[in-house]
Amino acid sequence: MAKGKKKKPSGGDYGYNRQARFKYELLDTLECGIVLTGTEVKSLRTHGCMMGDAYVDVRREELWIQNLRIEPYAPAALNNHLPDKPRKLLAHRREIDRLLGQMTTNGLTMVPTRIYPKDRRIKVEIALARGKNVADKRQDMKERDMNREMQRALRERSR
Repeated sequence: MAKGKKKKPSGGDYGYNRQARFKYELLDTLECGIVLTGTEVKSLRTHGCMMGDAYVDVRREELWIQNLRIEPYAPAALNNHLPDKPRKLLAHRREIDRLLGQMTTNGLTMVPTRIYPKDRRIKVEIALARGKNVADKRQDMKERDMNREMQRALRERSR
């Protein structure tokens, strides 16, 4: 298999959690704001972020995103931010209560799926997710391979 370039987030996204779709079955999504400092915003716009192991935690009925890595902004030398600090998410109380209710009754978790700009603000899309077992992951890989083979055959046939 040929080694390709690193896949970049889709148009305008600052970060995308590819592992979330592989590890979890995503059930419901919610758009939230995020509390950031100036250097974090500048760093997001230039470098993006790493969301590999990020998850959403609930503390005192507030949503906090953990393990979201935003690299330090080089020109800000002394006034820089901590790259791995927890960041607060902004959502309405009724949305938080609805998510908490579903998490406790159904045994779900919340994971961030992407970070993107919207109307001069930065938004985080979080999803309620249920963990996949090994058989589900294998089934997804099998379907993806079958679709790839089908597309390849169609492409060769149309030549």
